[in-house]
Amino acid sequence: MTPEGAPDPLDDAALAARLFLVAPRLFGGMVLRGASPARDTMVAALHDALTSTGHPVRRMPGHVDGERLLGGVDLASSLASGRAVRQRGLLEEVAGGALVVPMAEKLEASIAGRLAQAFDEGAGPALILLDDALEDDDAPPAALLERCAFHADLATSRLSDLAPLEGPLAGLDTVQLTEDAAVDALAKTGEALGVSSLRALIFAAAAARAHALLGGRGEVIESDLAAAVRLVLAPRATQLPPVDEAPEDQPEEEPQNPPDQSESDHDTDQDAPNAPLEEMLVEAAKAAIPADLLAALATGTAPRRVTGGGTGKRRKSGLRGKPLGARPGMPRGGARLALIDTLRAAVPWQAVRRRETNAAPDAPIQMRKGDLRVRRFEDKATRVTIFAVDASGSAAAARLAEAKGAVELMLAQAYVTRSEVALVAFRAEHAELLLPPTRSLTRARRALSELPGGGGTPLALGLDAARECADAVAARGRTPSLVVLTDGRANIDRDGQPGRKQAGEDAAASAKAIARAGYDALVIDISARAGPEGAALATAMKARFLALPRADARAIASAVEAVQPAPVRQGHAA
Repeated sequence: MTPEGAPDPLDDAALAARLFLVAPRLFGGMVLRGASPARDTMVAALHDALTSTGHPVRRMPGHVDGERLLGGVDLASSLASGRAVRQRGLLEEVAGGALVVPMAEKLEASIAGRLAQAFDEGAGPALILLDDALEDDDAPPAALLERCAFHADLATSRLSDLAPLEGPLAGLDTVQLTEDAAVDALAKTGEALGVSSLRALIFAAAAARAHALLGGRGEVIESDLAAAVRLVLAPRATQLPPVDEAPEDQPEEEPQNPPDQSESDHDTDQDAPNAPLEEMLVEAAKAAIPADLLAALATGTAPRRVTGGGTGKRRKSGLRGKPLGARPGMPRGGARLALIDTLRAAVPWQAVRRRETNAAPDAPIQMRKGDLRVRRFEDKATRVTIFAVDASGSAAAARLAEAKGAVELMLAQAYVTRSEVALVAFRAEHAELLLPPTRSLTRARRALSELPGGGGTPLALGLDAARECADAVAARGRTPSLVVLTDGRANIDRDGQPGRKQAGEDAAASAKAIARAGYDALVIDISARAGPEGAALATAMKARFLALPRADARAIASAVEAVQPAPVRQGHAA
């Protein structure tokens, strides 16, 4: 929900829409995140504003292919007329208007690439990307986010009414941004917010000009720059601006030889326009960033937004999954013939082939091996979370009960997320796979109840067993991820002999082997008082590290869920 007293997100989104409509092609598009009545209202208002001025607006089908997007052979007309008849693609149909892209976070990389290419060539429409992701780890392709000037999150908006928007306006060329101080302030504000994209700064400058045009001004002023920073740069912020604070209790030293008053006034007048303008723009950007994101940026825990949530890694398949575009190939080895695509490839060459073979104009279609197309599908591998639990004496005395509870809670979510859980336990002089990958909660409870505690910490053996389980999971085409719950204090080496030095070296070697395999991993320090061993283990494993000195089973499960890739989190939200 929107915090009490804070402006509704729809207000800024409406202003961004008005700026976008000044020159849709210049600004590239808008990204509207969060399914809500406010977003539906915004999309409808954009549609009405564009169509009222003769700019076409189309909604892109969810499973559009390259042929429909870029145009190609109209198969029915070609077969009827005996010659190749070209049909217009979606991008051509909507040229000069806007293309609404639903579920943009699920957009295929190939389609995103074609849209980005069309934009760069100046032939593509403006884009209205609808981001329906439930988690911060999901996002539309970066290539399209980069090319859309305005990003708005309407998930928490309480409003559903919006005044009609005015269509594209003329006159932007009459508004110039020629002040070096203003351009320099935009650049420094972008640098302070961690915005590395030059295209974003270009968008910000254009937004400032458009804001001035809407205000009836022929030149850009500070309020125009502030609006541009708030609407273009703030949503892209990756860091908080550095704060320079002088010690409060340190008295200011008076200069022994005061400069000439006229020179001092001259310097002050010369420097005043720069620093205050930059500070004002930074404050405007910070005010536009949500409070929770500000806190995340301050602690360095801002979510990473990447494309490709789901139950596991995407993989190409010839039999099942999400349909992709057809490719040239022979229908063998289980691959299926794409009949329509095969005909589309053959039809343009019929006139040439009939002349070569002296065939009649109405002769059957002549096929060649190069015409054959096979279907492609994209499947998502099952994710398997492998828990490696330290059941040694030091861990058992402190947190083994909580660790067992956390594994059980995570497994309870596996049914929803269609993922699996495996359990490796290590104690005394051995490590064993207590629970092979499964979704069965009954089996997990039985294995957890029979897990004893006590003895030394053969950390190397536990890591080796977890890696071997991950290798077996990966060999079956699934996506493994490791969660190691331990205090990191190894005292049993690979040979089962006591000795902290050798045990530590063996554990480090096992951790590096996991790092070389490239498995996604998380180390949770479950000791009552966290030491440096857990962090060192995570570093060697190239894993994320989480210290939970005081937490119950639910807190541990929530922490694992928070740092796991998108699939577990989506399942929990569902």
